[in-house]
Amino acid sequence: MEFDLGMTDELLATTRAVRKRLDLQREVPRTVIEACLELAIQAPTGGNRQAWRWIVIDDKEQRAALADICRQSEQGQFRASQAKAMEAGDLQTSRVYAGASELMEYLQDVPVFLIPCIEGRPPADTSPARWVATMGSIFPAIWSFQLALRARGLGSVLTTVHLYEEQRVADLLDIPEDVMQVALLPIAYTIGTEFKRARRTPAASITHWNRW
Repeated sequence: MEFDLGMTDELLATTRAVRKRLDLQREVPRTVIEACLELAIQAPTGGNRQAWRWIVIDDKEQRAALADICRQSEQGQFRASQAKAMEAGDLQTSRVYAGASELMEYLQDVPVFLIPCIEGRPPADTSPARWVATMGSIFPAIWSFQLALRARGLGSVLTTVHLYEEQRVADLLDIPEDVMQVALLPIAYTIGTEFKRARRTPAASITHWNRW
């Protein structure tokens, strides 16, 4: 099979974190989410162990309850991080935090939430290698899911603010104790489908060949 590199590169380069251009009025069919998840679980995993689990929330009351938890969580450590970035003069990071805070205002209106989880909770003294293997077994699948959404005209953003209140979310959604939440993705069709590449430091300036 010969891929269309132009289209593939455009998909990879323009799949953005979407917060402000989410269509809050358009329904997202479950079949679309299911199709994207079928693609996501083709991602590689550490030790070929597919320990991922996915919680999809499209119920209005559950979304509202989750949004309330996220807003309460955001008021704490998240706001402190935002203030620190602003004090440091990091304008780009400050804009990201500002966009995240704005999302919190209408989060309950986003049609679908996805909480990716992974079975097994490494103990606190787990080695870096094991933590990397654990996270490396779920985040490739999350990114594949986001690419699949983008290809279908939907957008999402990976958020973690709810993890400051992880136990409350677990209680709300009946998540077992040995299942670890790793993110929350608000999902909607996007308002417009044209997205630009982000400003990034050229790869050549941060790449080292053979040794540092």
